[in-house]
Amino acid sequence: MSWTAADIPDQHGRTAVVTGANGGLGLVTARELAAKGAHVVMAVRNQKKAAAAVEEIRASVPKASLELVALDLSSQASVRQAAQEILAAHQRLDLLVNNAGVMAIGEARTVDGFEMQFGVDHLGHWTLTALLLPALLRTSGSRIVTVTSTAHHMGRAVDVADPHLNGRYGPWRAYGQAKLANFHFGLGLQHELARAGATTASLIAHPGLSDTNLQTVSVEGSGGGATQRFALSMTRRTGMSADDGALSQLRAGTDPAAKGGEFYGPLFVNNGAPVRKPVLRRIGMDRAVAKLWEVSERETGIAIDVRTPTVA
Repeated sequence: MSWTAADIPDQHGRTAVVTGANGGLGLVTARELAAKGAHVVMAVRNQKKAAAAVEEIRASVPKASLELVALDLSSQASVRQAAQEILAAHQRLDLLVNNAGVMAIGEARTVDGFEMQFGVDHLGHWTLTALLLPALLRTSGSRIVTVTSTAHHMGRAVDVADPHLNGRYGPWRAYGQAKLANFHFGLGLQHELARAGATTASLIAHPGLSDTNLQTVSVEGSGGGATQRFALSMTRRTGMSADDGALSQLRAGTDPAAKGGEFYGPLFVNNGAPVRKPVLRRIGMDRAVAKLWEVSERETGIAIDVRTPTVA
């Protein structure tokens, strides 16, 4: 039988953080978790859109327990501030969904000088995850779900000497690199967690071809690029709804049978019910993950520490 939102177990007493929860897959993820009783921390950049998203969720889930935290993944200072606010309010966290991202935009830099797609899609989530890990590690059975894309297949592992593609930028090259980084991050983090004996699990998921505002922003951010316009048109014609696209990350985050290191996505590559997918591209993965760790620690100044903290 196909897995649907109705299969999400009861979430009462659980706290989830969802990045980019003001629209698209993030909004659906926040809504479905709240509908099952979770307290959802909606970590988003645009607070006006976030307030509208809260009202939209409460229109269908009147008793939704929601909390807004300002998070701009293109600013390491904002990520640190958001993590500080979340940790001040929550000693324990059950779920972190690293969902937010940008796709195939024109060349741009974050306030910290990072290539925008790598900076937002990966480095912002690297720092957020690292800083929230103490609360996650304190929570038995907690999960971290990092959202990648089928575009990770066209990505190349990060180049330690030039992670920001100086003089080599291409919108899809950068997107492929960022999504492969998400792929490697989720799997590499699970390796570290397992080695430390932590009960926290790291999983990855991809939404297939889902009709959200991501493609519209891609067209706008690329100045109306031809390939971006084609992707938008194809998604509108054949893509899944955001409700269906979000099921893979919801399954990874809530299915009791899901385990660390697993990968969830649509049955038919870019469409279909959410299922466990094989993890491909294993040759050279350990080396690629090691390079990603080196670059991420160097660029953000933050290391991933998977040692379980002492509860005060």
